[in-house]
Amino acid sequence: QVQLVESGGGLVQPGGSLRLSCAASGSIFSINAMGWYRQAPGNERELVAAITNSGNTRYADSVKGRFTISRDYAKNTVYLQMNSLKPEDTAVYYCNAEVKRYRFDQSLTYWGQGTQVTVSS
Repeated sequence: QVQLVESGGGLVQPGGSLRLSCAASGSIFSINAMGWYRQAPGNERELVAAITNSGNTRYADSVKGRFTISRDYAKNTVYLQMNSLKPEDTAVYYCNAEVKRYRFDQSLTYWGQGTQVTVSS
């Protein structure tokens, strides 16, 4: 089994910062891409940022220049540094990872349980 555990969410004022972490553990041979998604009430889940195992990144247009995704390959952990937060960033943030559990396994996508981020004064 593979588990993803997120941390770092909370309540922050507009203009503030938060750093989310997501650690993958369990039966892991390799991890390809890792990413962050978010879902606000009444909205579909959307990609926020993603990073491949070679370090290539991509971001949603709405967070470019404000959010930074990074990864600690040795710890199987992905981070999301969120600066200049806006009320519209309020959502549940989920991390995911494309994982091979053993050498000849297919890549499967696993999700964390989500962490709430609320931006409000």
